[in-house]
Amino acid sequence: MVELELADGLAVVTINRPQARNAIAPDTMDQLEKAIDAAAEAKALVITGAGDKAFVSGGDLKQLAALRTEEQAAAMAWRMRGICDRLAEFPGPVIAALNGHALGGGAEVAVAADIRIAAEDIKIGFNQVSLAIMPAWGGAERLARLVGHGRALMLAGSGEILDAPAALRVGLVDRVLPRAEFDAGWRGLARSLATAPAVEVKRVVSGVTPQEAVDAFARLWVSDAHWAAADRVMNRAK
Repeated sequence: MVELELADGLAVVTINRPQARNAIAPDTMDQLEKAIDAAAEAKALVITGAGDKAFVSGGDLKQLAALRTEEQAAAMAWRMRGICDRLAEFPGPVIAALNGHALGGGAEVAVAADIRIAAEDIKIGFNQVSLAIMPAWGGAERLARLVGHGRALMLAGSGEILDAPAALRVGLVDRVLPRAEFDAGWRGLARSLATAPAVEVKRVVSGVTPQEAVDAFARLWVSDAHWAAADRVMNRAK
């Protein structure tokens, strides 16, 4: 199942399929789409997995084995690519909280997020080649943007699996936390990003014109939240 938690502008989407190491089946795709729909008004979104073994272990091979034609395979790939696109295009910051291993399609879901926070004992890899296939959910392209063309080709072409420190060194994850601090760490960061300013910052770093960047700043400048915060600072300075 896919669980959704909504509070104070933060949406947390949890893939909870322990019997399949949080692998994605067709009904998981249905539930992910509904969860993203329900989170539309949130200012930030986290996607994670239940437990501490797997973030997402890829597609559920037992269920996806029913796809036997190119047309069926393509339809499945387009559908899940669309879900990853929706994560990437979510208006506010999106964090992948890598509570466990992110392998194959799980790595593709991870790189659809803006930020990846990993527990220190996880592994991540685009190892679809071990099944004689390739990434098809948009992950190869996103991987190349994160780590560069050559490194992406090496990783996805060989299926190399990285531990968390190695993934941090190449830029595949953005922060690694000790297991004992992991839950509090990603939740703290997510809450700090569930703000109107962070939404505008995402727009700017995603690529806007100078005029759009200044307009975003000006909108925030005249907001009640800005003046309340400014008043607190000015009064504290007295």
